[in-house]
Amino acid sequence: MEKKKLRFPVIVEGKYDKIRLLSLFDARVFTTDGFSVFNNTEKAAFFKRLAEKTKVILFTDSDSAGGVIRRFFRSSVGKDALIELYGPQIPGKEKRKKAPSAEGFLGVEGLEKDLLIHIFEPFFEDAESAACASPPLTRLDLYEAGLEGGENSREKRKALCRAFGLPANLSVSAMLDALNLLYGGDELREALARFAQ
Repeated sequence: MEKKKLRFPVIVEGKYDKIRLLSLFDARVFTTDGFSVFNNTEKAAFFKRLAEKTKVILFTDSDSAGGVIRRFFRSSVGKDALIELYGPQIPGKEKRKKAPSAEGFLGVEGLEKDLLIHIFEPFFEDAESAACASPPLTRLDLYEAGLEGGENSREKRKALCRAFGLPANLSVSAMLDALNLLYGGDELREALARFAQ
């Protein structure tokens, strides 16, 4: 199955939610790491900055914990920047878990493929709009700038994250997604060339 590309970045609660969405969509997905986003000022500032640049899809579990995270984002990022999507409350347990969640509902990771496609369908990117964008920064660009696969490349990536106001603990993929969302590909390549010197 060809993955449909989503127009906007998506914020979910945890890594298994992210894995589930990435198995179905070509998307930029970031995690709150549950409630830890409340105390991670670096990550909260990143989400706020991201929402200043583009609309952001917020898709949390449909339980009270997901509601708490949604309220946090409405106040910290602002309701106007958010596209809040909801899954139904379906009783059940995810396959990887030994017991159901506290409220007994499936989380994002447990929702069926067809249901997720239906929920996200209004936000699929059409090929025409994608063709107009400048090419995104790639791992090859990072490699050529000495930021991946080279000596001290990890430290250089952390310095790059700091220079661009991103959380220093982002994975390479998440860092690329964040940079490509916040900056145009051409603008970013120029900045990266200066940074790599």
